[in-house]
Amino acid sequence: MAAPRLEIDLAKIQHNARTLVTRLAKRGISVTAVTKATLGSHEIARAMLDGGATGLGDSRIENIETIRRSDLFARLHLIRSPMLSQAKRVVISADVSFNTELEVIRRLSVEAGKLGQKHAVVLMVELGDLRDGIMPDDLVATVRETLRLPNIVFKGLGTNLACRSGASPDDANMGELSKLAALLEATFDISVEVVSGGNSANLEWVFSSEDTGRVNNLRLGESILLGREALNRNAIHGLHTDAITLVAEVIESKFKPTQPTGELAQNAFGERPDVVDRGTIAQAILAVGVQDIEMCGLQPSKGIEILGGSSDHLVVASGVGRVAVGTEMTFQLNYSALLRAMTSPFVTKSYKSAFRISDLRKIA
Repeated sequence: MAAPRLEIDLAKIQHNARTLVTRLAKRGISVTAVTKATLGSHEIARAMLDGGATGLGDSRIENIETIRRSDLFARLHLIRSPMLSQAKRVVISADVSFNTELEVIRRLSVEAGKLGQKHAVVLMVELGDLRDGIMPDDLVATVRETLRLPNIVFKGLGTNLACRSGASPDDANMGELSKLAALLEATFDISVEVVSGGNSANLEWVFSSEDTGRVNNLRLGESILLGREALNRNAIHGLHTDAITLVAEVIESKFKPTQPTGELAQNAFGERPDVVDRGTIAQAILAVGVQDIEMCGLQPSKGIEILGGSSDHLVVASGVGRVAVGTEMTFQLNYSALLRAMTSPFVTKSYKSAFRISDLRKIA
């Protein structure tokens, strides 16, 4: 089988999605499964939907277009504010887009009018992470203008935390989101249908808070794919953390010293690595590199230690003895490493099928 490759267990992804959907439903919260780390994978999207997700979200319109061309029937959300230059594509392929700029919403209105259709928007609010979002003091004015636009349907509010700055969801900022939803309903006599509280970083708050307020939706990617929450990357009880693994092949295996020779300057990436002389060790090189993965985001099997690498090479200490050339090694990935591996054309994707709820319906 080709290497490097990602081995993707769709049954485990479906299980993770189903477990989270079931637990969150008890708090009145639905799940929009986020596919942005999967390059619009039809197979993974189906596993998420068969796990009970009510829709799919992605930050790239290209991935949404890929899913739209498949045989999946799902509500598709563009969860990054659209580019003006892509407004028409957004209206054609996304049912809902998350927005922060009136100029963009106006363009969506125009493009939807040309196509004779409506486009739904969720307005993102800045609540402390300092990435995307309308400042709370500007929200009423932004909603007022949005409601005046033809062909635009205001669906609700959202926010995003723990992405740029690591600001954590808590009762204070999530309570503020609920208050803003109530303010809009009172001001404009409308229904704020969607209150999307955030991403996998929200799970600890949801399961520990006595009152989740108006939050009725979360956008989950990392927790479904890797079985971990996104604040401290702790494993979530009952979820699989090994649904996706990286497999790479050894192309060189030798005993080598750990101390470089000669005058040391920057490496290929402008770094000056710290070097510790450990004498001669068994070193292996695998045919995968920074072009395909993020080395610091890999967790090797027991007895293997990542030493470094370059664009196309991953260098490891292979333990007590030399391993054979052609040997395959497996690694667990964090979200960043997964994102890069999924988007690399040099990494093959190998899927293990999941049992689908829709298959059960066909049998019945």
